[in-house]
Amino acid sequence: MYNYKLTIQYDGTNYFGWQIQSNKISVQQKIIEAIEIILKEKVNLIGSGRTDTGVHALGQVANFRYKNEIDTNKFIYSLNSLLPEDIAIKKIEQVDEKFHSRYDAKERKYIYLFTHIKSPFYLRYSYLYPPLRKIDINILNELSEVFLGKKDFTSFCKARSSVKNKICEVREIKWLRKTDLTVFTITADRFLHGMVRSIAGTLLKAAINNYSIEYLKKILEEKDRTAAGEALPAKGLFLYKVRY
Repeated sequence: MYNYKLTIQYDGTNYFGWQIQSNKISVQQKIIEAIEIILKEKVNLIGSGRTDTGVHALGQVANFRYKNEIDTNKFIYSLNSLLPEDIAIKKIEQVDEKFHSRYDAKERKYIYLFTHIKSPFYLRYSYLYPPLRKIDINILNELSEVFLGKKDFTSFCKARSSVKNKICEVREIKWLRKTDLTVFTITADRFLHGMVRSIAGTLLKAAINNYSIEYLKKILEEKDRTAAGEALPAKGLFLYKVRY
């Protein structure tokens, strides 16, 4: 069997996330349907991880196995021709047969975009949040350090999540101010359902209300989703990169 790795970009606005769901349109479903039209047989497309409804991706990774060798140059052209405009395959490469896009991933990086001004060009891909312009980025970065390292993120995971292990190792977290934008980035070995958006929302709440790091430490210790702040809208969130 030959194993093929796909690097994928998508605008998640019109999809109920990456994962296939019954009676709901997903990114994974659209790509599988297109691949099966070309290969004329069923395939199992494995993603590096799920992205929620409305979340975008600049560097999602997936893989599938096929009995025959594929001309990747022709295949990527054919696949992109069949896919809708809001999904694109950036790269296809043949990899080791044992490669697994989810289990072999070492870390994942997300970015969240905020805009300080109203603009039709930012509307679909950022959260309009003017108060952020007045917040000291240095304070946000200082508060964010509490999340570094291996910790239990139960308080930042959707309450109805079926995942039992909620320990994640955050390796990088920072805020960067641009002219009209603020960028929040976070890198970890794994992420829980809704984790990035709830962490960012809680940090903003802490900064606006002049809460100390102790406030954030207490939320982590309580292991209760209701203790943390509200999750931010999905439209500003991007799966930026997966490292193997």
